[in-house]
Amino acid sequence: MTDTPNKTETRQIAISARQLTLSLGSEAAPVEILRGIDLDIHEGEIVALLGPSGSGKSSLMAVLSGLERATSGQLTVAGQDFTSLDEDGLAQARRGRIGIVLQAFHLLPTMTAAENVATPMELSGEKDVRVRAEQELTSVGLGHRITHYPTQLSGGEQQRVAIARATAPRPQLIFADEPTGNLDVATGHEIIELLFDRCAETGATLLVITHDPELAERCDRVITLADGKIASDTATGNAK
Repeated sequence: MTDTPNKTETRQIAISARQLTLSLGSEAAPVEILRGIDLDIHEGEIVALLGPSGSGKSSLMAVLSGLERATSGQLTVAGQDFTSLDEDGLAQARRGRIGIVLQAFHLLPTMTAAENVATPMELSGEKDVRVRAEQELTSVGLGHRITHYPTQLSGGEQQRVAIARATAPRPQLIFADEPTGNLDVATGHEIIELLFDRCAETGATLLVITHDPELAERCDRVITLADGKIASDTATGNAK
């Protein structure tokens, strides 16, 4: 009897890391954060990243998303060789390809919801960004909050703006670091449903850091970090 191949194996690889390391601190006293990460993530996969505090989850996400440069190793993201790029090059490579949703929202307080969503598209040189921003906000249930500022929005509404901002340019990859960490349970569930729906609509690859085992089990894969290394990498059976 022939085994049925995993359908993700027929997809293109969105992220490929080989012997990826990250050290912080001085040369005389370096602190090893990531210690030889080998990892492939396929296009369209939804991957949960678990591990105790200090295991390297946020650092790994920062490196994979181009917010932090790896100390050594090879990293290809969305067809770009990230290890050969400087900080300006990484910023350029992220633009339009990568969306990021963080626990603390990080909305610009002097901009309205629509302006917050439009800004990344403007930086990418896209057109009709105001119209698209309003459409994105409507699609996440905030059509009535387009002209509101962050301080006029609830935590859940601010995270919806952050998701609209991340997904508006139709990025190939979305990274979410504890996106429900500052929200109550009910609102957190709504945000996760929204995030999953947006990825399903656009076909984006999603890597989400979470401490919620229920959320992790809904993902296609669960990767657990410990002491800067991958301790386990398990398929959940949800891959389509």
